[in-house]
Amino acid sequence: MANNNIKQDEAFLQETAETVLKLAKKYGATDAELSLNKGAGLSVEIHKANVDKLEYHRDQGLNLSVYIGKHTGSASTGDLSPAAIEDTVKAACNIAKYTEEDKYTGLADADMMATDAKDLDLYHPWDLTAEKAIEVAKECEAAAFDYDPRIINSDGGALSTYSGIGVIANSHGFMGTTPSSRHTLSCSVIGQEVGDDAMQRDYWYSTSRVNTELQSAQEVGQKAAEKTLARLMSKQISTRETNVLYSPETARSLIGHFTSAIAGGAQYRKSTFLLDSIGEKVFPDFIHLHEQPHIKRGFGSGYFDKEGVATSNRDLVVDGIVQNYIMSSYSARQLGLKSTANSGGTHNLTIDSTGQDFEELLKMLGTGLFVTELIGSGVNNITGDYSRGAAGFWVENGEIQFAVEEVTVAGNLKDMFQNIVAVGTDVDLRGGTRTGSILVEGMVVAGS
Repeated sequence: MANNNIKQDEAFLQETAETVLKLAKKYGATDAELSLNKGAGLSVEIHKANVDKLEYHRDQGLNLSVYIGKHTGSASTGDLSPAAIEDTVKAACNIAKYTEEDKYTGLADADMMATDAKDLDLYHPWDLTAEKAIEVAKECEAAAFDYDPRIINSDGGALSTYSGIGVIANSHGFMGTTPSSRHTLSCSVIGQEVGDDAMQRDYWYSTSRVNTELQSAQEVGQKAAEKTLARLMSKQISTRETNVLYSPETARSLIGHFTSAIAGGAQYRKSTFLLDSIGEKVFPDFIHLHEQPHIKRGFGSGYFDKEGVATSNRDLVVDGIVQNYIMSSYSARQLGLKSTANSGGTHNLTIDSTGQDFEELLKMLGTGLFVTELIGSGVNNITGDYSRGAAGFWVENGEIQFAVEEVTVAGNLKDMFQNIVAVGTDVDLRGGTRTGSILVEGMVVAGS
């Protein structure tokens, strides 16, 4: 369902932000920063052609931090009435009177505020009716069932749409607005081979800022069925050292482990296996990792961060060497550095491909494990030790042989990063990290 009152909502949130900042000053705050949001969405879930859930929702909220000198107080509310807002501001200011002083706290530097507003084309509301949503979700699930009789059950077809606007403001005078939308169509089904007791489940989804860019219901349903059928007759393998090819969906997590290790918070707490790593060669020469916050319609796009700091294209890794950390103003002050506009996270991380498509990566893998699913979170950010449950496919002579389940892939992230031999062209654009499949040599795969 489209949010047809976006200009009205924007004006209301901007006026509310100004009111909050004035109230914060009135109740003793020397500085204040806030985020406000307002939006609406519609979601439907279908199970075996029946409507399991149909939900229309509106949301709104205020998150506020105030500073009295170097004391911080925070409060939030989902009620944006004048009385509730005043109560929230009072509460935040009262809390600040009791918190310990922290010399690193406070607003980001005024000269770092974003001043050049950019239209990143993030707002494309979908005027979706409940009837149409149900129809599309049913079609998606039906496409999976029709694909093959071995699809015996469903976890459902689902369709959701959301559009809204967010405002960031602070007492430097900064106020930035971001209207955005996101639409997602997904399907999860269960398959069983004739004569085999074991069942397998898999899924597929399509997501976009623009509803007309979604894959069709037929495509999503058929892809979910195809992936599920590929997992039938899964086997276990014995423990061995081998090469591992991570699919784009799972490769994204490797990038996430790296960014967690170079996050400012991990650095100043000294709780990372990549401590003091600026200038250190962590990857092979061909690895280049960038942050590109101004990609049109990107899921990680934004011209300012949650503190209002202006974003810009920047390199995190060049020729395998770490160039900078990922910092908010707070973590940057702890390290004696400047904010990198990463309060709230990163913005469209992109790792350069080494030029091979998926088939070429399989040939490079030769014999080894192609990982399509990771389970659990067995990663130690302090030591870099890595051990995660996995499922995927066993590959020999560059060709997939059979599905594999109930294995563990293990190593140390420092070694794994150095042992990357290729990054594919099969880039997954469905999130804030853009990567193709990643091939890593010399890992331990523990099985039966």
